[in-house]
Amino acid sequence: MSVTLIVIIAVAVLLILIIASTYNKFVGLKNQGEEAAAQIDAHLKQRYDLIPNLVETVKGYAKHEEKTLTAVIEARNAAMSAGGSVVDKDKADKAFEGTLKSLFALSEAYPELKANENFRDLQGQLTKLEGEILQARKYYNAVVKTFNTTIQTFPNNIIAGFFGGKFTKMAYLEIAEEERRNVKVQF
Repeated sequence: MSVTLIVIIAVAVLLILIIASTYNKFVGLKNQGEEAAAQIDAHLKQRYDLIPNLVETVKGYAKHEEKTLTAVIEARNAAMSAGGSVVDKDKADKAFEGTLKSLFALSEAYPELKANENFRDLQGQLTKLEGEILQARKYYNAVVKTFNTTIQTFPNNIIAGFFGGKFTKMAYLEIAEEERRNVKVQF
């Protein structure tokens, strides 16, 4: 064999190894993103499962607040049945969060409810879950950042493009618009 043929074979093998390694990196990051999205779903499911108990507890103290309780349950059901991408599910969950805030606002109007041990326990569980959901969202966004950076940098972008759209930019989860506004504090 000539030296030229050996060099061509070595370069071809090296290119195949680089492409395979890069492809495997893309697959790993994409799977990590899907796992992060599944973690968010699991935490949201836990939160959604707490809501009927919370609503039943509130019903005992705030019987004439039926409109608020119905809105919370309807928003919960809509969020649970939301399909599509992680971003679509996140939008449905943000609508649910708005109604959930109105449920907790009721506790301010009903001191007996606020003092109820079952209500406080459910509220504590929900608070803990909110922290876990926030961490899962942060993790998801970190994975998305790594994935997007990896597929957009040279020469990875060439390799990603070679696989015909299998590796496309993933969307970040963003905070709700009303949470972006400055909080007005008055003393």
